[in-house]
Amino acid sequence: MTQKRRRHTDQFKFKVAPEAAKGLKTINEIASEHNLHPNQVSSWKKQLLEEGTTVFGSHTARQQREQAAQEAELYEQIGRLKNLSWAKSQDGIGVAEKSSHHSIEVKRAMIESQNPEMSVRRQCELPGLNRTTLYYKPAQGSALNLELMR
Repeated sequence: MTQKRRRHTDQFKFKVAPEAAKGLKTINEIASEHNLHPNQVSSWKKQLLEEGTTVFGSHTARQQREQAAQEAELYEQIGRLKNLSWAKSQDGIGVAEKSSHHSIEVKRAMIESQNPEMSVRRQCELPGLNRTTLYYKPAQGSALNLELMR
C-alpha cells in the first residue's frame, strides 16, 4: 500500500517547529499529536534553529532559484556575444558564412593561438575547424621517393 505524500503549509511547519524547539514536549509526543513522523519534526526543528525566520518561506527560495537561472542565462548570452564579436572581427564575416565559403587554410589563419580571451578549442569550433586540422603538418616525401614517382 502506498500513501500519497502529504504537503504541509509553511504556517503548519512554523507551528510545529517552535514547539519542538521549546522542549516542553518530546519530539515523539509532538509527532504523534500532529500525526507526523518524528524525523520530520526533528528536521523542521533543526531548520528553524539554523535558518531562523526565513526558513519556511517558499517564496524567497523560489525567487533565489529564478534569479540564479536568470543570471546563468545572462552569462550564457554574454559568452555567445563575445564569441560572435570575435568571429565578426575575423574579416567581418559571420560564423556560418565562414564554415561554408572558406577553405581550411583561411580558417587556420583566423585562429589566434595566443588570444587570452578565447581558447583555441572555442576558436576552432566557431568556424567549424577540427583542431587536428589546425595542427596537421603534411609529411614531405624524400627526394628519392619524388624522383621514383616521376
